[in-house]
Amino acid sequence: MTSRNKKVITFGTFDVFHVGHLKILERARSLGDRLFVGVSTDALNQSKKGRPPVYRQEERVEIIAALRCVDEVFLEESLELKGDYIRQFRADVLVMGDDWRGRFDDFSSLCEVVYLPRTPAISTTEVIERIRY
Repeated sequence: MTSRNKKVITFGTFDVFHVGHLKILERARSLGDRLFVGVSTDALNQSKKGRPPVYRQEERVEIIAALRCVDEVFLEESLELKGDYIRQFRADVLVMGDDWRGRFDDFSSLCEVVYLPRTPAISTTEVIERIRY
């Protein structure tokens, strides 16, 4: 299967959108010809990060959907449903940041799993801290 026939899926909170988010989404899209992005719900973000997101899920979905590299956006309700989302979108490639390396290898029976390097010196937490002070 060539990269032009592949469907790629990725997930994230995408809160306080920054250039690191853009770069990983563009690199994910370059691995196929359709990119599906799961945006964590507010409740999921609260449970995994222990704080509510700065922007509500509807706003984060709207931002991600506006990007040229993104073909479809959906709400990720639970981390345990990743396999279901991969099957639902018939994804050939799962892309995650390399800070998650090894955590999603179990999905290699469903699709190729690729971990991309994060953009150095940028994170949502750092952006929030800069704004705070």
